[in-house]
Amino acid sequence: MVDKIIMNDFLNQIPLLKDQGNKILLVCATNYIRQLDAALLRPGGFDCIIPVGDWDEDGRKTILEYYLSRLHTKGIDLDRIVRMTSRFTPADIEYLFQQVAQFAFEEEYTSKHDYVVTTDTFLQMIARVRPSLTEGMIEDFKKDSISYSRA
Repeated sequence: MVDKIIMNDFLNQIPLLKDQGNKILLVCATNYIRQLDAALLRPGGFDCIIPVGDWDEDGRKTILEYYLSRLHTKGIDLDRIVRMTSRFTPADIEYLFQQVAQFAFEEEYTSKHDYVVTTDTFLQMIARVRPSLTEGMIEDFKKDSISYSRA
């Protein structure tokens, strides 16, 4: 019941925002477009519905480079790691790096020497991190993109 009240209030506010003289950009995001009220998805609710899918190789590479810059590394095969993270979300990649950093810290603490993170370190740690996305989720997203997108 509360969901319906909040949804109705939100739907009532959208035209009020549009009628204001100043330009307002309202951006909403969801991982569950199928669970949204149909009234939100009809024309007049939002001017644009833009699907943003799973991260492509360039996107993952950018995120990986960011986190790699924070570690003591040597001989990293970035392209291999990019390929291995094909169904990883940015949060999954962040978690992977947390695991790698924790492992490196423990190795340094135990050995009392600097630990250099290598591709092998990632191969060892990536086995412990499951990607959040499944092939089914990606396929559903592709179908939803066709059904719901409007730009």
